[in-house]
Amino acid sequence: MPASASETGGIAGGPRPALWKILRLAAVAGLIIVLDQVTKSLILRWLPLYDSIQVIPGFFNITHIHNPGGAFGLLADQSPFLRKTLFLAVSGVASIVVLYFYFQTPRAYGWLSAGFALIFGGAIGNLIDRLRFGIVVDFLLFYIGPYHWPAFNVADSAITVGVAIFALHILFNKLPE
Repeated sequence: MPASASETGGIAGGPRPALWKILRLAAVAGLIIVLDQVTKSLILRWLPLYDSIQVIPGFFNITHIHNPGGAFGLLADQSPFLRKTLFLAVSGVASIVVLYFYFQTPRAYGWLSAGFALIFGGAIGNLIDRLRFGIVVDFLLFYIGPYHWPAFNVADSAITVGVAIFALHILFNKLPE
């Protein structure tokens, strides 16, 4: 059964996104983008590149790192032109796909739509870095002894949480029809 105009926010001539969806996207993605950019700005301003502040000895440091590649440094050794072109194109397409899924998700699936908004906000946060600097600023570094997880940032965290929410919905067969 089709959704009513009040559920979709539609008017005669076709549906449009409900105001609640737009507001939720703006709130969740906007918060992620602001937190991501503010924390990166603080790192760029106050912590020299490759310097580190030990927060929890043997486990967590704030370390200023620039990642020219993708996740885990993927393609970091490729030419700057190739990296920029590829990552901007992939980020743009991924953002459009995530927005499509976000706006197709029914209101009853609040966690799922929040997960898509987290992914979108994180993608935009890292996209801003790529457009501004040609790299992504990372600074959260977790490790145990000599074993280090690759450094990441607020945007990466939001993407990870959003993907985890989506994966849980898939795993427990809780996706909309």
